[in-house]
Amino acid sequence: MFKKILIANRGEIACRVIKTARRMGIQTVAVYSDADARAPFVEMADEAVHIGPPPASESYLIADKIIEACKQTGAEAVHPGYGFLSERTSFAEALAEAGIEFIGPPVKAIAAMGDKIESKKLAREAGVNVVPGFVGEIRDTDHAVEISNDIGYPVMMKASAGGGGKGMRLAYTEKDVREGFESVKREGLNSFGDDRVFIEKFIEDPRHIEIQILGDKHGNILYLNERECSIQRRHQKVVEEAPSPFVTPKMRKAMGEQCVALAEAVGYYSAGTVELIVSGADKTGESFYFLEMNTRLQVEHPVTEAITGVDLVEQMIRVAAGEKLEMTQADVKIDGWAIENRVYAEDPYRGFLPSTGRLVRYGPPVPGWVDDGEDDDAYNARGVGGVRVDDGVTEGGEVSMFYDPMIAKLVTWGETRDEAADLQVAALDAFVIEGLGHNIDFLSAIMQHPRFRAGELTTGFIAEEYPDGFQGAEASEDLHEKIAAVAGFIAAARSDRARRVNGQLAENLEPTVSWTATLAGTSYLVEITDEALLLDGEPVELAMEYSPGDKLVAAEVDGEPLGIKIEPTRTGLRMTTRGAVHKVDLLPSTVSHLADHMIEKIPPDMSKYLVCPMPGLLVSLHVEEGDSVEAGQPLAVVEAMKMENILRAEKAGTVKSLSAKAGDSLAVDEIILELE
Repeated sequence: MFKKILIANRGEIACRVIKTARRMGIQTVAVYSDADARAPFVEMADEAVHIGPPPASESYLIADKIIEACKQTGAEAVHPGYGFLSERTSFAEALAEAGIEFIGPPVKAIAAMGDKIESKKLAREAGVNVVPGFVGEIRDTDHAVEISNDIGYPVMMKASAGGGGKGMRLAYTEKDVREGFESVKREGLNSFGDDRVFIEKFIEDPRHIEIQILGDKHGNILYLNERECSIQRRHQKVVEEAPSPFVTPKMRKAMGEQCVALAEAVGYYSAGTVELIVSGADKTGESFYFLEMNTRLQVEHPVTEAITGVDLVEQMIRVAAGEKLEMTQADVKIDGWAIENRVYAEDPYRGFLPSTGRLVRYGPPVPGWVDDGEDDDAYNARGVGGVRVDDGVTEGGEVSMFYDPMIAKLVTWGETRDEAADLQVAALDAFVIEGLGHNIDFLSAIMQHPRFRAGELTTGFIAEEYPDGFQGAEASEDLHEKIAAVAGFIAAARSDRARRVNGQLAENLEPTVSWTATLAGTSYLVEITDEALLLDGEPVELAMEYSPGDKLVAAEVDGEPLGIKIEPTRTGLRMTTRGAVHKVDLLPSTVSHLADHMIEKIPPDMSKYLVCPMPGLLVSLHVEEGDSVEAGQPLAVVEAMKMENILRAEKAGTVKSLSAKAGDSLAVDEIILELE
């Protein structure tokens, strides 16, 4: 077994690998850029080596710097995590030449599966179902249109070396192909150094299901069941679960055996994932097709660990060291259900725009990987009480524009799917993040959605269920009443504290115990007596502890647990729970009727401006001053988090003035142009 390994990655996955290595008695080396100098994974590792400035292209993607760090520290092996150099054949070859073990699959397998065009040919030869499409070289946009017309719309255009949702466009018409083909090529070149594109048929009612593969260097290959990853946004996974609510035992066996056959065809060992697209319209479960094989650890690997009890990182290390797998296919079981939500620094209330900045407050529902503690056994595959947080950030840290905006992975395990989902809702209510936008409310809304609970998933779930964007989860009248009761109690507690401030109020002044709480257009009368709390005259059972200044309260209202995040506002409270923000206006009931006489403040009309919706680079402007534009016409392209975003005109008009030019770095809400 290795005595020391280097982790060629950052963030939560670096923390994750360090944790397992420490349990195995293996010393660890971290590498870090300037942006990560004070990151938790650097502190967790036994040693750390600085490798360059923040851009990954000047630090984490420089193989020579990683190898030099290995030589400097005496690391015998490298775990690449995911992303960065994890699927770069040249990196694995360079490590081999330097006598350093790569904790991953053989170079041959990485090369074979890393090229999406070649991998489809290999899959077909191995007897794996393959999606109809064109897997040759595409000359230009006209050729792409010709191919798409032959295949039949809709089609998906993908960068051959792509991954992580980058370099992909869905086309329903010839116009979509002409508009998107060059963007796919550019994204492939910018993100992966390869501008080749392939086109394939888009499967209707598609479900994204993947099979976890694990093999050793002695020819043993197993499949560790499946994961469902259908809930995606812009082809980026948001929710993953294991097992899939769609897959039957017969289907699981057929999928698993085909994926093992593909792995055997390329001499695979280590952990890997074969991604499949499944037609949800085919209830026989026989319409599944090969998408790609990821020759590395997946972001969503914790859900597989939770239902199988297998530590995939440990197995990767043992396989790299030459050990045989101690399990057989018959040993692989399914115990319970696990769901993973990716907590991102993006604002769902603003069209899921990236949100970078400092974590002013960060409080996960249970300690994450960075909280080492004394009892390592408390950080098992199922976390604490069925809740596991894999993270790589701390309060006061920064989510940088240079890297992926994922803050943490929240994993829950239960005996049933509903139990795991219920745990997600409760854990998300207790997850505190301040200082930047995040998607916690959106994740909670998905977990409560009737369609999710029914298991009726497709990759179009988010687009279909939130066609007009996300404005918060729907709340019942019952939930509104519970929120109003809690708000009234908090208002009374704050009033009581105010009267106790020495020298500020008369000593004999009594606290206000009768409040009007208004939310969602309805007003509730909350009265607190010595005997009970009354809501519109009816008693409410409320159990909670609150001290003025608390940002998170755990309440039990009429027997129902409720975690609520609280933020004072000018007129009351901003209360966040169950996937939505509830703005509650609070006034003493004796004066609340005066609110009807307040003048409403009307916000300014910004519809004539094109503003930058996120921090990013203005790649191109498609118009000039004086140009006439139509509603929906592309006006500009902004790149953020390595993805291009087309900004369109909301209405027809004429370009009055330009406030920015191509190449400018723009802040959020910065004006690009004005229409008239």
